[in-house]
Amino acid sequence: NTPINTPQEPQVNNGGNDDNNPPSSEENDTFQTGLIFQISNNVAINGTDPVAYFLENQAVTGSASTSYEWEGATWHFSSESNRQMFIDNPLDFAPQFGGYCAFAVASDALVATDPEAFDVTDGKLYLNASLGVRSSWRQDIPGNITRGESNWPGIVEQN
Repeated sequence: NTPINTPQEPQVNNGGNDDNNPPSSEENDTFQTGLIFQISNNVAINGTDPVAYFLENQAVTGSASTSYEWEGATWHFSSESNRQMFIDNPLDFAPQFGGYCAFAVASDALVATDPEAFDVTDGKLYLNASLGVRSSWRQDIPGNITRGESNWPGIVEQN
């Protein structure tokens, strides 16, 4: 896969933090369990490796041969080392809002995501429905995160 060229924004960190280490669990305290975006066969986030977003700054397709069951979904990974990193600290790598479109959650809705439409902001992975929607998301990332965090518990309850 070819990395997405994304404009650099001060609050957006595509590809992990400056020293190339994944975020710590303490930094990722807004993940809400109970609702994970899945495709057929319970595969999370379209079979994309969640760890690769942080380490490779791109969406990388995972493999069923390196998978892991977590939160009722099957997560695919592109390597055994990425799988192990996720097993050790899933909250460090799991996308916010269960992998649903972050901009839609900020608007109090659930929408499927495109693995290529991502941002890593403050050590957290946010997925969006399309590259166009990601552009809208980027117009107010802090405000969208705040609205999404406020809406997410109610969305989980309703679904």
